[in-house]
Amino acid sequence: MTSKTKPRLLFVVTEDWFFCSHFLPMAEAAKNSGYEVAIACRVRGHGDVIRNLGYILLPFESERRSLNPLHFIASIVRMKRLMQDYSPHLLHLIALKPVIIGGLSARLLGIQNRIIALTGLGFIGALGGEKITVLQHVIKRFIRFIVDGPCAHYLFENRSDQHALGLNPNHPRILIVGGAGVDQSQFEVAPLPIMPPLRIAFVGRMVWSKGVDTLVEALRLLRVRGADIQLSLYGAPDSDNPRTIPADTLQAWASEEGIHWHGSIKQSEVNAVWSNHHCAVLASRGGEGLPRSLLEAASCGRAIITTDVPGCRDLVRDGVEGFIVPFDNAVALAEAIAKLYANPDLLQTMGDAARQRILTGYTTDHLKAEMTKLYRSMLS
Repeated sequence: MTSKTKPRLLFVVTEDWFFCSHFLPMAEAAKNSGYEVAIACRVRGHGDVIRNLGYILLPFESERRSLNPLHFIASIVRMKRLMQDYSPHLLHLIALKPVIIGGLSARLLGIQNRIIALTGLGFIGALGGEKITVLQHVIKRFIRFIVDGPCAHYLFENRSDQHALGLNPNHPRILIVGGAGVDQSQFEVAPLPIMPPLRIAFVGRMVWSKGVDTLVEALRLLRVRGADIQLSLYGAPDSDNPRTIPADTLQAWASEEGIHWHGSIKQSEVNAVWSNHHCAVLASRGGEGLPRSLLEAASCGRAIITTDVPGCRDLVRDGVEGFIVPFDNAVALAEAIAKLYANPDLLQTMGDAARQRILTGYTTDHLKAEMTKLYRSMLS
């Protein structure tokens, strides 16, 4: 059932859990701006959460793993029908595949008001090769010339993705936000654990683009030197991602000394992870927006070691909140970890800086303020 008095805003996103973990502050900002809010997504286990918050849930099945053009066409037909039934005044399309499917459906229906939110370029931003380069070019042209329009606004989480699409960074319809934002009152600073050992952790999906294999190799190099370092991996394989890490590979890594794979983790458990670890490590190969796992670790006052890729380098300043190293370079990653192992005072200094970084523009309050301005401007 839809409202006859409020303008209708439709979020199009891949998964219900992804929406709940990253975009509830945006939905709240839209609701407070006067919109009726609906979410079109695959429903797997968070449908009741969305409904209980007062939002309309519109189940939409779409296979994330497949790049088959026939699957895309079928998804576009279903999305066009969904939009016709709901008749939104404003679309908020989140991530690459919903941007393509929702954007083309909107074009076919003549829906002009849309927000194109690129939360990173996904696996096509993390891989090289001729086929990926061609795919990047096709997607760039698609978004610019089919999804774009005079009433379309772009939303980015870093300053690199807009260049990848050939957009003018000074364009008035481009807004850059601090990722999904983080609630600094929920992710609070805890005292650092006693050393040794140095406890480092990765929290995220177990996919190759996150560079988990590089992190494992760096840990091996450090333990050969005799360094007392423990690596914890929190997250599960993503069966819908073509670059997922098989469970048997993760189990093999976990059989090595100093490596622990804990499997999937609930949002409510993340605080405890950082209470028991000294440092967050993300050896990403690219394709990031602005990693939520780094926002949460920084809010908890933890130093960060990450790679020189979009999103990661937008949050972390080398030598301030942590260290930035080249991706796919286990030796450089090991050296950065070794610096913190040899100088525990840096952990405190960089962790304090990371917390302050969050408070300067990466909280959910900052995000909701920015989105409220955008939503209200589009009411007119």
